[in-house]
Amino acid sequence: MNRLRIKHMTGFHYGGDVTASYNEARMLPVSSDGQLVLFSNLEILPISSHHSYVDYWGSRVSSFEILTPHKELALTATSLVEVRARPHDESSIGWDELTVAAERTTATIEQLKQTARTSPPDEVIELARTIAARHTDAGTAALAISGAVGDAVEYMQGVTGVHSTAQEAWAHRKGVCQDIAHLALGALRAVGIPARYVSGYLHPKPDAEIGETVAGESHAWVEWFCGEQWRGFDPTNQIEIGDRHVLVGRGRDYNDVPPLRGVYAGPFGSTLFVTVEITREA
Repeated sequence: MNRLRIKHMTGFHYGGDVTASYNEARMLPVSSDGQLVLFSNLEILPISSHHSYVDYWGSRVSSFEILTPHKELALTATSLVEVRARPHDESSIGWDELTVAAERTTATIEQLKQTARTSPPDEVIELARTIAARHTDAGTAALAISGAVGDAVEYMQGVTGVHSTAQEAWAHRKGVCQDIAHLALGALRAVGIPARYVSGYLHPKPDAEIGETVAGESHAWVEWFCGEQWRGFDPTNQIEIGDRHVLVGRGRDYNDVPPLRGVYAGPFGSTLFVTVEITREA
């Protein structure tokens, strides 16, 4: 078990006075299987009243507007979370059985359809189908497909952007966790496995000392439906989801769970800034 304190600072520097901005933030984790939120708080500057709610996908959302002139928007989300290993059932499920199970609920049907972000190139579809054909167990195939996608794409910042698609990342064979997750989702959905995008944080140092603060970043991974449960996997790092992963939100792709999104009235041009600090407290 890890007890992690996460400080996520983000916002925008604007090119002049902004007269009004309207925003949504998804930066606070939720209590769920494997994690318990002990404390969470979101500070917004300039000071603004905000409305909090849980969206359709189960993410905590802070919606706020600032109607006074400002040159900068700054948010600081602070959370203390206990995270445990996520054991998963090793029971198998056949392809026909999975198809029947996936058609029973809206939650799984919605995670079968490709989006503009996840729509995979032909090579990825062929890769997924080839791997799927080798396995009678859909769950084992899902793990192999996710691992193959992660192996095929080199993690590299600066090659893709926040709006990049799976097809664009595959063309470079390079990208960040968001791109690799989108490619894995596209591959899994291409063979009929419901799969969803997960956003959160990953403590980057497995052997961190208690009290040690390290630089972190937002992270993304995938979960797929196994008939009775959803199983997570981190294709970027080729690891199971464990006590260093902190979940913030789930959705069809990144568009459903961006940390900060909004519109503003004012001069054209803004610069995003992001800093994440993670401290192991126990």
